Amino acid sequence: MDAWDVVVVGAGPAGLSAGYEAARAGARTLVLERAEHPRYKTCGGGLIGTSLAAVRDRIEVPAEDEVNRMTFTMNGRHGFTRRYDRPLLAMVRRERFDDRLRAAAVAAGAQVRQRTPVRAVEQHPDGVRLRLAGGDEVAAGVVVGADGSSGVTARHVGVEYEQVDLGLELELPTPADQRERWRGRVLLDWGPLPGSYAWVFPKSDRLTVGVIASRGSGEATRRYLTDFVERLGLTGVEALQDSGHLTRCRTPASPLHRGRVLVAGDAAGLLEPWSREGISFALRSGALAGAAAAAGDPERYVAGVDAELAPEMRAGRRMLAAFSRHPGAFHAVVATPPGWRLFARFCLGETSFAPIVDRLPVRTALSLLS
Repeated sequence: MDAWDVVVVGAGPAGLSAGYEAARAGARTLVLERAEHPRYKTCGGGLIGTSLAAVRDRIEVPAEDEVNRMTFTMNGRHGFTRRYDRPLLAMVRRERFDDRLRAAAVAAGAQVRQRTPVRAVEQHPDGVRLRLAGGDEVAAGVVVGADGSSGVTARHVGVEYEQVDLGLELELPTPADQRERWRGRVLLDWGPLPGSYAWVFPKSDRLTVGVIASRGSGEATRRYLTDFVERLGLTGVEALQDSGHLTRCRTPASPLHRGRVLVAGDAAGLLEPWSREGISFALRSGALAGAAAAAGDPERYVAGVDAELAPEMRAGRRMLAAFSRHPGAFHAVVATPPGWRLFARFCLGETSFAPIVDRLPVRTALSLLS
């Protein structure tokens, strides 16, 4: 049988980070991907400083734009714009970003097999067997699942989710007369649905325009996107991509592994609950999982997630609870110089929401708002 020390299922940021770290640690590593790079992926593609730091030694980030201006509105009203003296976010197209990560994993020694869907996971006393489409099998000492929240590895491990959101996104060609308007600027709009918001992310000759809200309000979410595009003056612009996806956030007690099968990134439900930022969580959890898999120590991965990522998720839950009831308070805070500085520091990766929420005045305010 085709046998490996570590097999990674899924070649997104989490899976390719796992493959990179496992291969660097000396493990014979195979990454299985059902699609083929470069492939489109529904994603805002805004990299915060935490994400940039995670890949700094691996790749040159293929940034389409760098943002130092941010405009905030509340359902199209009460807008204001803030500037920073250096870039806050790097905007990437996921097909290019992920393909760079794939090349880095291969350079580190991992083998990547594309167009190879995994259909089933079976654990045995001597390891794990993966059944592929077509009936072939692959054996692994340890498996890292990074095939998304609806993938076979999340089902095998029994991941539980407490927050499910619907994201709708359009990739639009930037009209020539609007390119200067959007260059280096992001728009965030706090939406009319509880916990919802919309965004415009500039990427050279295209704009990523999207909205996100809690699942269960699909028609209202679609109407929010339609109204948002109309306010932007982009109605009638033919979309290059028109897609939707569900983001799922784990319960605090949800398992991160079952035996020798670990889950990372979206497959583990790891993302920041308020902003739904997931790329930094995918990169970091994938790296933690890859190193633990190479060492044959799943509990090392659990400890890493508990120490590094779980505090950020707890803080995000508290922020989402308050934001869902009182988005206007968040809008007002970001408009103040201290609020803007904190938001900018989060974007730069200089802080996370965890130490901010732990401050007594912030903790008290969030408790009152939620």
